[in-house]
Amino acid sequence: MNDNKTSTNFAFIMITSLFFMWGFVHNLDPILIPHLKRAFSLSTLQASLVDSAVFIAYFVMALPAGAIMKKYGYKAGILIGLAFFAVGCYFFIPSANTQLYAFFLLSLFVIACGLTILETAANPYASLLGPPEKAVQRLNLAQSFNGLAATLAPIIGAKIILTEGASDEALSAMTASAREIALASEAASVKTPYFILGTVILVIAVIFYFMKLPEIKDGEGTASGAHVFHAFKHRHLSWAVAAQFFYVGAQVCVFSFFILYATEAAGISEMRAATYAGFGVGMAFMIGRFVGTFFMKYITPVKLLVIYSVICIVLSVLAMLTSGMAAIYSVIGIAFFMSIMFPTIFSLGIQDLGGDTKFGSSLIIMSIVGGAFLPPLFGYIADVNHNIQIGYVVPLACFVVIFLFAFKGHKVVKVLR
Repeated sequence: MNDNKTSTNFAFIMITSLFFMWGFVHNLDPILIPHLKRAFSLSTLQASLVDSAVFIAYFVMALPAGAIMKKYGYKAGILIGLAFFAVGCYFFIPSANTQLYAFFLLSLFVIACGLTILETAANPYASLLGPPEKAVQRLNLAQSFNGLAATLAPIIGAKIILTEGASDEALSAMTASAREIALASEAASVKTPYFILGTVILVIAVIFYFMKLPEIKDGEGTASGAHVFHAFKHRHLSWAVAAQFFYVGAQVCVFSFFILYATEAAGISEMRAATYAGFGVGMAFMIGRFVGTFFMKYITPVKLLVIYSVICIVLSVLAMLTSGMAAIYSVIGIAFFMSIMFPTIFSLGIQDLGGDTKFGSSLIIMSIVGGAFLPPLFGYIADVNHNIQIGYVVPLACFVVIFLFAFKGHKVVKVLR
């Protein structure tokens, strides 16, 4: 009995490490966006393609990931996901050498293919690894370490990637060849962090290869749907897919554009903005997850989701209308209150799916593609209005959809098979 508990606890710790690792690489993107924007002289819309390259992979790979899990199990999915993750990190070295923006986007796409498989496996595995009544709290706890990564990644990434290069004035005074060399040097600063990250991922993959994960049977005794679209017969799953699409879109807009937002709305430097991204937005996100997990002992996850979505709507309005530090604090507040949304939506979405759990998980992970489509809309609105704050109309609309899911759409309606 104790051996089983120890095995389960170690499995949960290792699964939780995956949440940290994909959270870390995702939260390097807000550093990459201003860095590549400068290195390749991109518009805000063009720079947002960093997010598009990452999150379009969730649409492409989610169903194959579900099929892998259904045929080979969770462990195989985790190993394949880690392999893609590591290879994509190593791709950053030739990307920096060739100095082509498209290669950077390809590297991010390969990483995201791995993350898609990992999230398709790890989210339901963490949710199912223990008593069903604690599933939402358990997933929120695991996702809290994703929040820890959101705190550390911008700070560490800024120190390594946002190098103190030549000023814009100095660059404009250079000859074309000198300017090209200077920008190439800045772009090359991504090699070290992604090489280290890829190596760490390989070590984790070796540990998973040799460890024995407890077998998890989802929907025991419940027939599985013949195909993925059967899962859509669950009304609350359909709502969860929509809610997750808009949530991820909102989260990516908030995190990825924060440095650009802070420098414009508050007039601070990129390095100072990166500090606020880590110790402000990232830490608020992490603390919000732990606090939310604690609150769920006394408030049902659904009620907490309703309350938090309303607060995020109000804060989005403030992010559009205020300036200076008030604007920054509004966005930090959004990070705190949106922190519980992904795991809560996910857990509510796969509730009572039975044999459709793996396909349902794939569909919710697939909806992460919202992170590919909504940030470019944010960027377009910011470019057209010459004001990045106006772009917060996009997260505002997203939180309205999440409120509707929490208020009514999450309710389970039994499906006749």
